[in-house]
Amino acid sequence: MIVRLLSTLALKGAVLQLADRYQAATGTRIDADFAPTLGLLERLRAGEAADLVILTRMRKWLQRLAFAALALTLAPVLARAQSADLVLCDRLAADPSDPDRPADVKGVTEVAPADIATAIRFCKQASMSSRRAMYELGRAYAAGHQMPAAMSAWRKAADKGATSAMVELGVLYGTGSGVAKDEAQARKLFERAAESGNPRGVSNLAALGGGGAASDPARARELLARAAETNAEAQYQLGMMLADGNGGEKDDVAARAMFEKAAAQNHPAALERMGAFTQEGRGGPKDAAAAKAYYQRAADLGDEDAKKALKRIECPFVLKDKRGNLVSNLCF
Repeated sequence: MIVRLLSTLALKGAVLQLADRYQAATGTRIDADFAPTLGLLERLRAGEAADLVILTRMRKWLQRLAFAALALTLAPVLARAQSADLVLCDRLAADPSDPDRPADVKGVTEVAPADIATAIRFCKQASMSSRRAMYELGRAYAAGHQMPAAMSAWRKAADKGATSAMVELGVLYGTGSGVAKDEAQARKLFERAAESGNPRGVSNLAALGGGGAASDPARARELLARAAETNAEAQYQLGMMLADGNGGEKDDVAARAMFEKAAAQNHPAALERMGAFTQEGRGGPKDAAAAKAYYQRAADLGDEDAKKALKRIECPFVLKDKRGNLVSNLCF
């Protein structure tokens, strides 16, 4: 469907802004043509047709009425335009491990180079009313190596309670990437995220050391267990602690159950762990075919360990020289 619009040049900016959002939300194209008022009048007298006409030489009240008519025509979809921005932002820049991510949003491990400019455009629009989009805007800026802009977006998102933004800022402060290294500030950010149930906040706090959940693995396990009720990343992290016996007793059965829950949500690392546990018969039945299927799903999502595991399955025999150096693999 195409809506034909003739408008005076004076209103070009306002009309185009409304038209862009309308098209993004509905797919209906606004075919807008802008010209001086006298020129438009001549074209109309000559018989040119349009769905809506706005002229500056109308009486002011009539001009306002015409512009209001355009706005009312678009009104039913302007609200959806904002959500359309968020949908597109999520599609290009959502973080699979973000607790704010809706279950029906897949997410991407990294924003693809070809998608960076588009992600910034839609996430910037959506971020006006969504902290998740503000965090994703930071991811898009970071993918484009625009770190000052990424940090600014993450700070705004963190101020609104986005725990994934807290974690990203903590990583930057902890490593001194693009900002003066400040482990105290990093720890503070990780603790805020961890206390809110962000699994990466818990694991990064543990990696940083020096207090909080890091010096109390049992507390870290407790925080992850709370988050694992709904979050795939927390399920995976808790599974790792259970598998390693970190923060409590080692429990392969419980670890496998956690990996299985996260794998059902297409968590790449959890799929790889399910492949390993199933291949070894660890914490449950041994099944070579199922293990390969788990590895394949993880590899399709970009997991490097799963790719290596598939290679070992396909090429199980290794040829080495006298010094023990790898020469080649024998594949079947």
